[in-house]
Amino acid sequence: MRTRSSSNLIVESSTNLKRRNRRRFKQTVKPEIQNIVETPVVTTVDTRTMLELLQAPTEGYGDAIVIPVIFAKNFELKVGLLQLVTSSQFHGFERDDPHAHIRWFKKITSTLKYKNVPHDAIKLMLFPFSLEGAARIWLEKEPPRSILTWEDLVSKFVNYFFPPSKTTNLKNDITNFQQKFEETFSEAWDRFKDLLRKCSHHGFSEFHQIDTFYNALTQSDQDSLNAAAGGNLLNRTPRDALMIIKNKSKVRTSRNKPIVSKVSTTTSSTSPSPDVTALTEIVKELVLMNKANQQAFVKAVDDICVTCGGPHPYYECLATNCWE
Repeated sequence: MRTRSSSNLIVESSTNLKRRNRRRFKQTVKPEIQNIVETPVVTTVDTRTMLELLQAPTEGYGDAIVIPVIFAKNFELKVGLLQLVTSSQFHGFERDDPHAHIRWFKKITSTLKYKNVPHDAIKLMLFPFSLEGAARIWLEKEPPRSILTWEDLVSKFVNYFFPPSKTTNLKNDITNFQQKFEETFSEAWDRFKDLLRKCSHHGFSEFHQIDTFYNALTQSDQDSLNAAAGGNLLNRTPRDALMIIKNKSKVRTSRNKPIVSKVSTTTSSTSPSPDVTALTEIVKELVLMNKANQQAFVKAVDDICVTCGGPHPYYECLATNCWE
């Protein structure tokens, strides 16, 4: 068996290193020196006059609403439809309800159907015509092409004109609801439903709504509901309690004020009431005062002399007696 000596290993390793270094040396590439030539930038000279530079721009008025592509031919919005939309515009006042405006607008546009025309495209095209005043200014201030869908438009519109503070105030009004003085049951129920409608996202359950309304009523109306329910109204299911409230609200004549019975003209009582007696005495005094004033006025007229105009009768006038 042949073995390699250590000397042979050293010679072989040294030769291998030389070969590797030789290969590496051959593979290295010297960097080429390139001359960078800068091309001059051509600048155009602005030849506009000062008057032209001061003029307001006439371009760049991009709309915020992006209308989807309509493939229908000869499609146009009718004038009558625009008049219908503008008949009840949203101005953005504090009393205006954006939810009610959206419901009204969707009810109008739900009847419109055109072939090859997306329904959302019709609503996006018509909605700007339903705005006026502060609401139109709001839409004009929105960034161009920032509203791409009908959902985007509804979300931005409602959140701007129905901020969280308004939600908090309406929820407090619902929670603290009370029947007003001389307010009928049906009037109180209608006002309570209006509060719920103005804040449709109140989050109150049906049981909470009925409990709030029931405890806000007067004792007489609570007793009336309990009698209709055959006991305490709150012992019934929310569905039954709501039906009882709706049935009672259909009666429009019960007011929370004392009922004054009419006095019959055929009554046999001969003694008048104290109020009538006092009124009669006042009328008598007025008649006597008027009569006394008339008599004083007549006497004052009779005591004026027709000859000299003095404060005495004509037959006592000295101007007349001097001729005798």
